Amino acid sequence: MQLQKIESTPIMLIVYCTFAGLISAMIISGLLEVIDFVSGTPSGTFFAVIGLSLGINEPSTAQYVGMALHTLTGTVAGNIFGQVTLFWKKLIPYNLKYGVRLGLVLGISLWAVLFAPLASFGIQPKLDALMITEANPYAHSIANHFAGLYYFVLGASLLFHLVYGAIFGLLAGRMTGAKLSTRKLMDAKTIG
Repeated sequence: MQLQKIESTPIMLIVYCTFAGLISAMIISGLLEVIDFVSGTPSGTFFAVIGLSLGINEPSTAQYVGMALHTLTGTVAGNIFGQVTLFWKKLIPYNLKYGVRLGLVLGISLWAVLFAPLASFGIQPKLDALMITEANPYAHSIANHFAGLYYFVLGASLLFHLVYGAIFGLLAGRMTGAKLSTRKLMDAKTIG
């Protein structure tokens, strides 16, 4: 049985899922940069919003902190998923198709548990406060740019989380499936 064979290398399952989370988060970060370019906003605007909501007022520092936290969150989500699969074997992404399905569930879960509450109760109130104050012109301009776009951002972020999940599942399913295929080949050589 495929699930029994992967139990012999549980650490690799965590590594695969962590790596899949890192790569997926980096791809989504790149797509967010493309959105900045297409929308005509300065590069790193999305990440700056994360940094600004944490109280970092220097523009480039806010962008770097936001991007680092975004990438770290995607990586940690993959790691946690890998750890959960060790205890709940039905979640092991043993092939591409199953991995993508699980990844989509992960993407929706991240959006519902992490993004939507943070955006609603942390970031949006901070942006509203930044619109009122003129102390930081950079923060004020970003807050004005996102004025009235809350529901659009919430909906678009669901799409981005689904893309993250699909990429995560594709990578995790492929790496896990390759490990299982390699193990089958090695087992066949040992038997034969």
